Amino acid sequence: MSGRGGQGGLGGRAVPPRSGGSRGVAPPGPAARQFALVLVICAAGAGLIVLALRQSWAHAVFTAPHPLPAQDIPVSGQQLVPLASALALAALACLAAVIATRSLARRISGVVLAALGAGAAVAAAVPVHASAVLAAARAQAASGAPGGSTTSGTSSGGTAHVLIIAGAAGHAVMTGTPWRAAAVCGGVAIVLTGLATVWRGPRWPVMSARFDRDKGGPGGWVPPGAGGSGGSSPRASRDSASIWESLTRDVDPTLDAEADRQDQPGDRTPS
Repeated sequence: MSGRGGQGGLGGRAVPPRSGGSRGVAPPGPAARQFALVLVICAAGAGLIVLALRQSWAHAVFTAPHPLPAQDIPVSGQQLVPLASALALAALACLAAVIATRSLARRISGVVLAALGAGAAVAAAVPVHASAVLAAARAQAASGAPGGSTTSGTSSGGTAHVLIIAGAAGHAVMTGTPWRAAAVCGGVAIVLTGLATVWRGPRWPVMSARFDRDKGGPGGWVPPGAGGSGGSSPRASRDSASIWESLTRDVDPTLDAEADRQDQPGDRTPS
């Protein structure tokens, strides 16, 4: 034991120290940065659409017979173009598919994402007619939803349906042009992220890349059958038994392990 231990401690071969679980984390490459940027832009575009549709896009003003005051009911973009909101939420769900897929499946997800963004942009850009605004306002008033107000400034709250009587003349005032433009921009952003996914998607990292790197490659190769259902392999059990047996016989188990490694063809070094 003393003779072998004097040759560098392990049979004359300098064994590099193992780093254990502390591996250096490499900085993200250009592909990872592109992927992160696309995810942020797509999520921001979908969020912008949802935010814009929650704002008031028009006002329906109903003129009641004297002495009743006129009723002003704001109408949101969600009431006028609910399809745009649904497509924006679907784009967020498709974004999760982009993260989880790879190769051809990721390209297909990018095509679907671009189609959803185009649909949301078109739905938000289609002109809204005054009849649609008045119909949405009547439906809101009939459901008793708050939000209406009189032209004198007093809020009518949930009693708006009482003030809209049959035969009351109404007209629509469009006020949501900036929010409509914001919704269109959000749809265009989703389209661009979808096209970028189709073009560069297969080169971006995938969700399981880290686990594949830990399981395979230099220093991380796992022999077939090593990962059993019980969490330990037969080889690991035999190694543990060998270590205890060596300790009971006053033999250094590290020297035996090094001798086994030297016996393997790939680990032989010229004398």
